[in-house]
Amino acid sequence: MTTSHTVTVNGDTEIFYTDSGVDTTDTGVPIVLLHGGGPGASGMSNYARNVDALAEHFRVIVPDMPGYGGSSKNLSQDDPFGSLADGIRALLDHLGVEKAHLVGNSYGGACALRLALDTPHRAERMVLMGPGGIGTTRGAPTKGLSTLLNYYGGDGPSRSKLEHFIRTYLVYDAESVSAAAIDERYTASIVPEVVAHPPLRRPSGTSALKTLWRMDFTRDKRLPQLRTRTLILWGRDDKVNRPSGGQMLVDRMPDADLMMVARTGHWVQFERAALFNRVVAAFCDGTYA
Repeated sequence: MTTSHTVTVNGDTEIFYTDSGVDTTDTGVPIVLLHGGGPGASGMSNYARNVDALAEHFRVIVPDMPGYGGSSKNLSQDDPFGSLADGIRALLDHLGVEKAHLVGNSYGGACALRLALDTPHRAERMVLMGPGGIGTTRGAPTKGLSTLLNYYGGDGPSRSKLEHFIRTYLVYDAESVSAAAIDERYTASIVPEVVAHPPLRRPSGTSALKTLWRMDFTRDKRLPQLRTRTLILWGRDDKVNRPSGGQMLVDRMPDADLMMVARTGHWVQFERAALFNRVVAAFCDGTYA
């Protein structure tokens, strides 16, 4: 059974989410799927190839993160990762979920990691796919990330800009993303409130440097103490977040495994859905070796 709801948390933040799968209230831990931060992203669009498979074994909660989809657009730019984590944690509080398996791609991976660092008792296990915030202050951004951050700049958003970004930088196989999927994301990316306040953009102003450092997890002194069992999946051909970030995390986290996925870009859960679904289910139910 799948249901969709919108709830208000933290006073004025609306979170839209979809709830699927088996009832784990008394018997297990749910999976929370956290989507990436590209233009027009949403929970169900990012995980369209995964929800049904995972819902055969788990309760699967798929929110639109603050700033995206059907959720409120009031994402703090002073501490974006913290704002995302606060919104998702408040959703879990509303649902009465004390612990969850956090599964996050890109921006969603950064959200999951920040939530676990701030409140480690809330994260049972984590799966991070090409997460954001890994070594971002230790070199120039990739061309893919720069293209993403510039989407709303210059002459503004356009379908051609979005198609170029997705087919060139997000996936290994440019033809694997349908025109309909690009149309859907483009429509979502030009909602006036989103255009006026893009949820993912370059930090600016007097606090920009402080914000950038806060957004680099490799500089967070809490990371080596984070005991959450973690699986890191990274597309070998990721052009948005460098695959070397996987090793950086493994070197710093005490209980993390790394799987590098061949012929795959930034969307492991999309391009290698069967592998992703199988590995994530095994990892979260404890049968992963």
